[in-house]
Amino acid sequence: MKIEKISKMALYICIGIILVSFAAFLTIGYDNPVGDNNEPILTDIIMWLMYLLVIATAGLTVWSGIKGIASSKGTDPAASTGVPGGKVSLITWGLFVASVVVGFVLGIGEEAFTAADGTVTSAGWVTVVDAFCVSIAILTLAAAAAVIVSMTGVLTKSAIKK
Repeated sequence: MKIEKISKMALYICIGIILVSFAAFLTIGYDNPVGDNNEPILTDIIMWLMYLLVIATAGLTVWSGIKGIASSKGTDPAASTGVPGGKVSLITWGLFVASVVVGFVLGIGEEAFTAADGTVTSAGWVTVVDAFCVSIAILTLAAAAAVIVSMTGVLTKSAIKK
């Protein structure tokens, strides 16, 4: 099976699982008032889905990096694809670090958070959560921009076609 076919199938499976999970979350027991709050019954499904997707993404990223390094030994991938992989990696890591720093700076000075049940989260952890939330927003926008650039083929037009 070609890699493109596998990739499309994996994408469709992930989209299907996500859509079914969110549909179940929003339709089964979503309105479950507990005191002054709403506690949807299937919140655990969304949480476990998130954990599973993060672990799968991290594992596939490491696997892809190892395979990419192994397959490009001694060759210049930019010569055949037109995509400067080293620059893309450097920009990706730079954007990640910058987004976390921006999130941390924006979260400085947060106060401790007290939940409805009396659980207190320290100000430090609230700052960490804020940093990651801002980082996620920045990286989501960057990923959307990267998909748009990738779909236009702007970076591959200079590649040598065989």
